[in-house]
Amino acid sequence: MKLGICNETYQGWDFARTCADVAKWGYDGIEIAPFTLAEDPSQLTESAARGVGRIAREAGLEVIGLHWLLLKPGGLHLTTADAGVRHKTIEFARHLARLCAAMGGKIMVWGSPKQRSVAAGESYDAAFAYAVDAMRAVCEVAGPLGVTIAMEPLGPAETNFLTNAEETVRFIETVAHPACRLHLDVKAMRTEPKPIPQIIADSSKHVAHFHANDPNRRGPGFGKVDFAPIFAALKAADYAGYVSVEVFDYLPDPQTIARESIRYMGEKLAQSQVSPPMNAG
Repeated sequence: MKLGICNETYQGWDFARTCADVAKWGYDGIEIAPFTLAEDPSQLTESAARGVGRIAREAGLEVIGLHWLLLKPGGLHLTTADAGVRHKTIEFARHLARLCAAMGGKIMVWGSPKQRSVAAGESYDAAFAYAVDAMRAVCEVAGPLGVTIAMEPLGPAETNFLTNAEETVRFIETVAHPACRLHLDVKAMRTEPKPIPQIIADSSKHVAHFHANDPNRRGPGFGKVDFAPIFAALKAADYAGYVSVEVFDYLPDPQTIARESIRYMGEKLAQSQVSPPMNAG
């Protein structure tokens, strides 16, 4: 496993300074929210994206990929009955896949809960079918670029579409494209009745990416979740991808978040050499 962190953790920092600090603490990679690079990411060019990748590599980091895909610009939605909006969303996601590849990234985490929720009065089954067709269209571009779309289950407080790993795996299997896989997030998994290690075991063949955080919206080790059983489950699943720190509470400061998160994860990775019972989380 490799360790990364999301760049929006560094509120107000320029990208080069962010990369330098992330590398200083020993992270392997950096994950990028497109809206941190431009107010309207649809205006970002592949040339600019290559420059972003170059900055990361010069700091000794790999660009993991992109997340928070549909926050900006407005007017994007995955499950809407409006064919025009879906087309706009597909084209924007394809643009992001090209940017991701130009940066050297390989993962696009598809969260964006508000931009996928099924609208009141609309059919879930129809929304599911719209999303499947849209995702296949995105994967047709992303796949040949070496970019995987990692679909993220999010809890019912955030969305009413793909709210658990089982539902999301069903979606991925319906899309049936090798570029469509699964992303798991600790905060989100805590909303499920299953223990986190069991969710990892049950969906292991689909997992392409992983976010480390706590239900309190802070980093790993800043809350009550014990990561040793989680890391043990990932190891048992032969997961070799990134575990990337994603927080939503940026206090006390980015350096403390980065430093303490990687210190804690290092301790728990060491503890996970001996697999505990799968009853944590």
